[in-house]
Amino acid sequence: MPPTAKKPLHDAVRERPLLGDGAMGTQLMLAGLEQGNCGEAWNLSHPERVLAIQRRYAEAGSDCLLTNTFGGSRIMLNRHSHADHVAEINRAGVEIARRAFNGRDGFVIGDIGPFGGLLEPYGDFTEAQVRDAFREQATALVDAGADAIIIETQTSLEELLLGIHAAREAGAATIIGSMAYDVTLDGSTFRTMMGIDPERAAVFMEEHGAHMVALNCGTGMDMQRARHAVERYKKVTGLPVMVQPNAGQPKLINMKVVYDETPEQMVAGVVPLLQSGANLIGACCGSTPEHIRAVRQAIDQYLESL
Repeated sequence: MPPTAKKPLHDAVRERPLLGDGAMGTQLMLAGLEQGNCGEAWNLSHPERVLAIQRRYAEAGSDCLLTNTFGGSRIMLNRHSHADHVAEINRAGVEIARRAFNGRDGFVIGDIGPFGGLLEPYGDFTEAQVRDAFREQATALVDAGADAIIIETQTSLEELLLGIHAAREAGAATIIGSMAYDVTLDGSTFRTMMGIDPERAAVFMEEHGAHMVALNCGTGMDMQRARHAVERYKKVTGLPVMVQPNAGQPKLINMKVVYDETPEQMVAGVVPLLQSGANLIGACCGSTPEHIRAVRQAIDQYLESL
């Protein structure tokens, strides 16, 4: 049975594991976005290109699509002179993702990424500025019909908390907190750039009202490391877990960043993730619709074998 968007995402994933989507940034660049330009503005200027990317993920079997709004906060958009279009860009992001499902049920997850700076006293931004920016973005996403909000690629608990509060104030039905972990130089463990480990992050998220805990991106966070993260999350929280590992490691080839994990290589890690208790599996940097299609097949085969 397909999932129904009428049920909160965090309840639906407890019934059966769901499939997310893959990378947006690298797909936008393949579609013509120049390095350093604002991909989120394409929701208004090139909606058909964004729709084509997300439709390929939906056709590959994604149950959930993240909106093309990772850098859609006022602070981020201001760097590209698009701060006056926050609401329009985020609203269009939700509408495009919904259209990509082509009439079938699916979950649209409103994507809020980092604000791209440091909070005082280490940086130039006050908590109030970031709180207002996240609240504005979350409100636009929820008002446009997003089924959930993910605050992703987070490295500090302070910024994560501002995002969770913004999503809650906006009335998000499901709030997902997603951390970006880096494997330590000796390979023994992983933590965020700000030193946060998975156990601490999971407890913090549950205490502050998140409905799901997640991880995405990060250095060295392949499928095996993602499984370790799921296991560590599960030891301290009963919340559902979402994972979005990268498609291997980035390499510079002919002056282009290329990720080195094929769909066949990535899919080998799907069953161990499911056996560890992952509730929603997607992919991050470097992944493609082909990666997602392979993960879809692996999830379906696993469920049929039970």
